[in-house]
Amino acid sequence: MTPRRTFRTLALAEAVTWTLLLAGMVLKYVLDVTELGVRIGGGLHGFVFLAYCVTTVLVGVDARWSLGRVALGLAAAFVPYATVPFERHVDGTLAPRWRLRTQPWHGRVERVAAAALRAPVVAGVVVLVGLVLVFGGLLAVGPPTQWVG
Repeated sequence: MTPRRTFRTLALAEAVTWTLLLAGMVLKYVLDVTELGVRIGGGLHGFVFLAYCVTTVLVGVDARWSLGRVALGLAAAFVPYATVPFERHVDGTLAPRWRLRTQPWHGRVERVAAAALRAPVVAGVVVLVGLVLVFGGLLAVGPPTQWVG
């Protein structure tokens, strides 16, 4: 997948899972019907949120975004639906091909990104395992509503 398609897909998926989570919260907290929507929507949203963050960093490094632009992309994931306008804002900066697949890298961060892009299956497995471990750890800690107080 191209950087543009990859980022667009994750930005949209992040927005869709926000919808699932918010709908689940309405069912649980407003209508007092069930908490199943929060469990499913929250779980999906949490996983896609983490995947979006990894993708934002990878795309940002490949596109040579500033640290501020990468931070803004990451911050967009915390605001419902903000990933879509951010994706539209940066769309022009995304190349049709991954730069680091063929061009030389500069610095440690680009070296890691280049290695991931040049061995995508291995990188995908490593990222997926990492996301599962982080996600599992977060599930063990409990939902964010239990962290306060």
